[in-house]
Amino acid sequence: MRVLIADDDPQILRALRITLTAKGYDVATAVDGTQAIAAAVDHRPDILILDLGMPHLDGMEVIHAVRGWSAAPILVVSGRAGAADKVEALDAGADDYITKPFAVEELLARIRALTRRVPHDDASPVVRLGDVTIDLAAHSVVRTTPDGDRQIRLTPTEWQFIEILIRNAGKLVTRQTVLRTIWGTDHAEDTGYLRLYVSQLRKKLEPDPSAPRYLLTEAGMGYRLDGVG
Repeated sequence: MRVLIADDDPQILRALRITLTAKGYDVATAVDGTQAIAAAVDHRPDILILDLGMPHLDGMEVIHAVRGWSAAPILVVSGRAGAADKVEALDAGADDYITKPFAVEELLARIRALTRRVPHDDASPVVRLGDVTIDLAAHSVVRTTPDGDRQIRLTPTEWQFIEILIRNAGKLVTRQTVLRTIWGTDHAEDTGYLRLYVSQLRKKLEPDPSAPRYLLTEAGMGYRLDGVG
């Protein structure tokens, strides 16, 4: 099982990495919010263990960004013991909250409880957009034509973008969610990035990029992937 630990305290990070690795977990770590979002995209953890008081992006911003495309349980481990902080984190999309200092046995029990009750997505779907097949696990995009299959190459950023949409197929994904997830909060208003990548993806995936059938724009809000087979 893959675990992502995000905390700017090197001692806690090291202790949790050693403990969870010894218990058989596959552990990735991050020391700030920006790294946490990038690691969540790259490693697809089954559970996130997240501090709130991190530099660059705080834990609340990470929760909002990750919840835009992932259903993996989020366990907040924070020195903030106030009820308001707990309520805010849970309302944002965290699944559980434990305060520092904590007993390792309690942390392990919370992890077991979360991973038992949250259904696991196999998180590597194969989807079809007309004659285009996208395999997330294999990082493969193939267009079927009368002359045979043709591989389509996506850039790393295009992969991140289309994966967010696939994991939320049929749902509106806001522009801010995409921007924060891929580029971080500093670029949350840089919608020019999105227009560029949406245009590129339509050219590669749509039968007629000028009249998109799958990658749809919700004016003023964001994007929706429809017609997934």
